[in-house]
Amino acid sequence: MTPAIDASVFVPPAWQSISEAHQRIAPRIHRTPVLTCASLDKIAGAALYFKCENLQKTGSFKIRGAANAILSLTDQEASRGIITHSSGNHGAAVACAAGWRNIPAWIVMPENCSAIKCRAVESYGGKIIFCEPTVSARAAAAAKIQSETGAMMIHPYDNDLIIAGQATAAKELLEDFPQIEAVLAPVSGGGLLSGSCLGAKGVAPSVRIFGCEPSRADDAYRSMTTGTLQTQEASDTIADGLRASLAPRTFAILRQQLERILLVSEEEIVAATRLIWERMKMIVEPSSAIALAPLLQPSGVASLFGSREGSTTHSSGKAQIGIILSGGNVDLSVFRFE
Repeated sequence: MTPAIDASVFVPPAWQSISEAHQRIAPRIHRTPVLTCASLDKIAGAALYFKCENLQKTGSFKIRGAANAILSLTDQEASRGIITHSSGNHGAAVACAAGWRNIPAWIVMPENCSAIKCRAVESYGGKIIFCEPTVSARAAAAAKIQSETGAMMIHPYDNDLIIAGQATAAKELLEDFPQIEAVLAPVSGGGLLSGSCLGAKGVAPSVRIFGCEPSRADDAYRSMTTGTLQTQEASDTIADGLRASLAPRTFAILRQQLERILLVSEEEIVAATRLIWERMKMIVEPSSAIALAPLLQPSGVASLFGSREGSTTHSSGKAQIGIILSGGNVDLSVFRFE
């Protein structure tokens, strides 16, 4: 299992670790495109740059961390196989990366997870073990399988190698568009968001990072506002990839580097998802579209830059905002095409 940490003395993955992770995984993953959309710029009143991890291998950013962690294992460690727990995207990424090393992967998944995400895990050769849809049930089932198999635990987010791998998405975004002043990313267990803090600020130290979270799964918001790590056993949000809780590592990084968490209603998540589908002609998950949703609220850009209507540092007069579209694994069986 992932060792416990003392958050008061925890040192996040260094820039060298992130750079090494990027070199390690670059031959295996896509450097995903950054797209813009004039109509969404107009709606938001800002210049938006969408980092399209929905076009990443396995359909989400998760392959970055999984590849870094699994490719870093020694041959002896890898020979024991991999165990993890996941609501879907991390499981598919772990199964894929395990396949690159020809080792088995056991994936503990909640029994209410998306059918398409289950099929994705199986298509990459992962062996699914279902559990009750709670955080504690996931951890218990994974611990049981690990004790039986001796497999290496690759935690979805409470792992330095995972965080360093996830950091490469924001690193690429700021390398390509260094004028970006703020980055919005979804938050669940915090691997992507904490990695985004490290990756973006490693390129542009003054950039502001914001997390976007469903109001129905607001444990990260409560953690940040109280200063004490909060958990949430279960949630019924449409953003099915955002039902985990922060871990000690991710919480420690966010307390140091995050601006704040922006809460979004279910209706706002749906509206943001629909806008991206309609205006950008891209399939993204609700868990991904949530990163656009705060900019559609009445406070919009002002919620990021305080009393200003936007940033005045760019020659265009518009705030320059990066949005990480974390994944695109949507179950299309809910739609009727006949």
